Amino acid sequence: MVDSLYFVIFLVGVALVFDFLNGFHDSANAISTIVSTRVLSPRYAVLWAAFFDFAAVFLIGVPVAKTIGTGIINPAIVNNYIILAALGGAIIWNLITWWFGLPSSSSHALIGGLIGAGIMKGGTGALVLSGITKTSLFIVVSPVLGLILGWILMVIVLNISRHSNVARSEKIFRKLQLVSAAVYSMGHGTNDAQKTMGIIAIILFSKGLLGPTFYVPFWVIITCYTVIALGIMSGGWRIVKTMGTKITKLRPMGGFCAETAAAISIIGASLAGIPVSTTHTITGAIVGVGATRRLTAVRWGVAGSIVWAWVLTIPMAALISAILYILINMIG
Repeated sequence: MVDSLYFVIFLVGVALVFDFLNGFHDSANAISTIVSTRVLSPRYAVLWAAFFDFAAVFLIGVPVAKTIGTGIINPAIVNNYIILAALGGAIIWNLITWWFGLPSSSSHALIGGLIGAGIMKGGTGALVLSGITKTSLFIVVSPVLGLILGWILMVIVLNISRHSNVARSEKIFRKLQLVSAAVYSMGHGTNDAQKTMGIIAIILFSKGLLGPTFYVPFWVIITCYTVIALGIMSGGWRIVKTMGTKITKLRPMGGFCAETAAAISIIGASLAGIPVSTTHTITGAIVGVGATRRLTAVRWGVAGSIVWAWVLTIPMAALISAILYILINMIG
């Protein structure tokens, strides 16, 4: 039963559900700044973000997908149970954090799911420590880099605009924020859509459907970009409120700087094949922008609850995945 082609199709379907929820969950990252600054209404913001998220299909290859497919757990131990448990752990954790309005990382939820199921199947020896170490390092690096770049860009822009009046600056940066939001959305697509590609590719590879060499088929690439764009169009509004208004108050100038800083960080990581959290990066950038006014402009209590969600994501998704793996084995 579990080795049948029908079950493989079922697993691909579950992976695409995760892909959709990834977009749904991360819609806040893509649109919160441009909605909170009122450059676009929520309806047009999700369409804008979804279009440019899909457009990322034409930007780079699939280095992040290869990291997910072969760089977290040993592909040799992968079976249907591991994939199903890993996806289940990631999906459940995403829904929990969405319900509480916490912008956690879908990427790290998926990685945690793979780790939990992988350990249950093959012990700690099944883990690819180099890939996990690189990914874990960027849990700290990506928000810090986003914060630093957001702060630097905001300082530069404030100095350039110091002789301009408020109305003129607002008008200019409302237009520029359309560009920065588009670039950020493309950055999101280059990283997040590839994670589901890696899962689907490893499903197909483990069943011998890709031949002797791991690669990501073109139909998988197009499908994953399409589904994550549909998820973004659905919008995770609970998280939009947290990201766009609760961390710090943003104006178009700040929104432009936050999106640009996050886009630089994410696209750089994607080119290096590192599956970073777009959530962590944009949150760090928003904090950096807010801190240029004064430290009290950042609501550190809200930021602290977000950080706790970050810290807990991998271990909690791993725990849920491990429990699911045990249950699936009992039922199977």
